Amino acid sequence: MRRTISIQPEIFPLSTPFRISRGTKTAAEVVTVRIEQDDVAGRGECVPYPRYGETVDSTIAAIDAVRDALESGIGRDELMRLMPAGAARNAVDCALWDLEARLAGSDVATMIGLKQPIGPIATAMTVGLDTPDRMRVAAAVLADVPLIKVKVDRSDPAAQLRAVRDTAPLPRLIVDPNESWTIDEVRSLQDLLLELNVDLLEQPLPATDDAALAGFVSAIPIAADESVHAAADLAALPDGYGVVNIKLDKAGGLTGALELAQEARRLGLDVMTGCMICSSLSIAPALMIAVDSVFADLDGPLWLAQDREGGVGCVGGVLSAPRRGFWGDN
Repeated sequence: MRRTISIQPEIFPLSTPFRISRGTKTAAEVVTVRIEQDDVAGRGECVPYPRYGETVDSTIAAIDAVRDALESGIGRDELMRLMPAGAARNAVDCALWDLEARLAGSDVATMIGLKQPIGPIATAMTVGLDTPDRMRVAAAVLADVPLIKVKVDRSDPAAQLRAVRDTAPLPRLIVDPNESWTIDEVRSLQDLLLELNVDLLEQPLPATDDAALAGFVSAIPIAADESVHAAADLAALPDGYGVVNIKLDKAGGLTGALELAQEARRLGLDVMTGCMICSSLSIAPALMIAVDSVFADLDGPLWLAQDREGGVGCVGGVLSAPRRGFWGDN
């Protein structure tokens, strides 16, 4: 058995800039992997993330380093041992899942034993960080969706959040400071979060400051994002967290994400599914985790000026699966 491997950097311009506390994106820069065997090909995509020291070039180099092993036919278990969790392994792992399903004439949902079909899933629709007035305008467009995520920083989170909630009083609300708050701000904003009926506070502190959440009882569930990449990270997670945000680019693929989800639930933690700004090729495997998650935050492709053909659909904040044959099935 021999395989051929192709690695392709791609850029997808955004329709509007995406702003968080760490900066602004105007395009999604991804790396796409294609693995062909017996005239059948599987695809995977990853988003190298500078927050974790990843670049497009370093990601391509990491995949190139295991090219010989991939071409000789290694499987996903061997890949977990060869590569660390991260974007590079994600693209390869998802390509192997896609290839395996196509060669078997099956689909990934069946292979992992999902008890329910991948049906419509409500996704968080993001209001990016901006002035309160501009965030109010963005929220008005989303006033009728099921779930909104609000990106804030520490400049004036109260004004930012009130602008969104006043304009969109009905959707469930996730607040995401992207590691920009201090523990004092988390404490002082508890009443506001309750007043605005916020459902989840995501990674308010820098991951390096996690110890401050030990023993902290929040009025709002707190989700770990940057603090958790793979299942092995859960042992060090302080008890102030009650939810884990699983992103395939952090976990190193669907294989690692499934392992992380299983261990999180064993420890009594809830699971949400997130993504980077990406195309639908990243979202298709993430749906395998999202179907059993308490929250899904998978609007990455919705920021693109043009997604991949056949990708996810979205009406009113509810995602529909990609067309058949896009990823993970025939």
